[in-house]
Amino acid sequence: MPDSAKQTSASLRHTPLYERHIAAGARMAPFAGWEMPISYAGINEEHAAVREGCGLFDVSHMGRLSVRGPRSLSFLDELLPREMSKLRSGQMAYAVLCTESGGVVDDLAVSRLREDDYLLVVNASRVVEDTDVILAL
Repeated sequence: MPDSAKQTSASLRHTPLYERHIAAGARMAPFAGWEMPISYAGINEEHAAVREGCGLFDVSHMGRLSVRGPRSLSFLDELLPREMSKLRSGQMAYAVLCTESGGVVDDLAVSRLREDDYLLVVNASRVVEDTDVILAL
């Protein structure tokens, strides 16, 4: 049984939007140490709502890693198989974190906040693994 399934509701963390999820009728479930919404009205209704309007995803449970300083761009260009130099301040790109042999560790979002200031948003269930790979470089 996965660790997340063993956790009780009382031991799970809540995002800042937790009360809104509850008020909207979300069915909640454990995920990576957090109590997260799984569904609201049902898959057909939610699919139609996103296709015909828009959808939101609460990312406040995800891992956030900062890469700052004069070598931040060269570090990210070495770390990720994508040219981060093409990002302008305020832009975000989807990237893949790879092993040395080219296998995939995880996917992540990279935002260039300023010239030498980047924010990496990694999956909640992979924060430790992703951090280990990044710090090993």
